[in-house]
Amino acid sequence: QVQLVESGGGLVQAGGSLRLSCAASGHTFSLYAMGWFRGAPGKEREFVAAISRSGDHTIHADSVKGRFTITRDSAKNTMYLQMNSLTPEDTAVYYCASRNSDSPSRLKQGYDNWGQGTRVTVSS
Repeated sequence: QVQLVESGGGLVQAGGSLRLSCAASGHTFSLYAMGWFRGAPGKEREFVAAISRSGDHTIHADSVKGRFTITRDSAKNTMYLQMNSLTPEDTAVYYCASRNSDSPSRLKQGYDNWGQGTRVTVSS
């Protein structure tokens, strides 16, 4: 059974940084592209970043480009999201997801497995 577990969320002041982790188990991590999405209260879950299964191709939403970086470590079966220069608009629950494909995707529908999420709150 595939399990994705996010960690690293918390409360941070505007301008600060956090690193989120997503630990995967139950499938061959290196065969799956991975992604990060976020959901704020009253808003649709939106794409944040995604990475190919090899790690050599990444995509980031325009709203986070230059501030967030997605990476993965296949030896640890873990994906990361380094978040810098955080603003209150980044406040949300962050979810990781995996898809049985080489290519990263911006579409929620393209992902097969989801974690439970980790909450990020950015104070002004």
